Amino acid sequence: MDKINKKNQLKYYKFLNSLPKKINKLYFKKLAGKFKLHNKSKKSNGFDPVTNIDQSIEIFLRKEITKKFPKDGVIGEEFKTKKTKNGFTWVIDPIDGTRSFVIGSPTWSNLISVNYKNEPTFGLVNFPMLKKYYITGTNNNSYLVENNKFKKLKVVKSKSLNNSKISGNFFGYLSLEEQKKISKLTRLMRYPCSDALSYCQLCEGKLNVVLQCRNKIWDIHPIITLVKNSGGHITNWKGKDPKAGGSILVSSSSILHKKILKILKPVS
Repeated sequence: MDKINKKNQLKYYKFLNSLPKKINKLYFKKLAGKFKLHNKSKKSNGFDPVTNIDQSIEIFLRKEITKKFPKDGVIGEEFKTKKTKNGFTWVIDPIDGTRSFVIGSPTWSNLISVNYKNEPTFGLVNFPMLKKYYITGTNNNSYLVENNKFKKLKVVKSKSLNNSKISGNFFGYLSLEEQKKISKLTRLMRYPCSDALSYCQLCEGKLNVVLQCRNKIWDIHPIITLVKNSGGHITNWKGKDPKAGGSILVSSSSILHKKILKILKPVS
């Protein structure tokens, strides 16, 4: 894999680290309390919500990125892809957890990844309502930033399935019959799953396993480096590279990861 030189690492990290403050200022001063909901789903019984706030935040981020890095590509959830001219691409989910946002839950976030040669290199997960964010550093570490203080993220290793804190959400994609096939796992899913926050909580050591269905690339690219740098393991349910999205498994140890992949085989 091609690596970014130290000068570019620092430049991209500093810019990424400046975004939470800018996004929060935009949201709380101009956007809060003014959302309009629209269903993007083309299926008669489908529900894929988007709001004008999602769109406004993505437009803002695209402008900020283009001003600083005009040759970089941008892949966003709400608008057309801009191709890269230099190998760098930004992957954006302006609001991850739009359903949570709409009902007033504070767990929604802004997800941003910096990719180089198609490899996620830096990740940012910003929680405006929780007043904190998670970010990949330049030193192969990941951090929780709260009250301007940086705390290094590190998973809590677990080998035992029964003693692990497991969080999961199938978002309606896994039928009841399919869930029965993995009942050994579902009966152990005793902790709430809150979109990207659950992945971040695993990086903090608060959870040992998180599994979710049907992640898009903008849902998961910002998470990949956060997990790896904190000592966790991340793949799809087949044990393959998670870059393409899909159903994702994150675990705090390789032993635990292998055990769960084995259980997931009937539905993967």
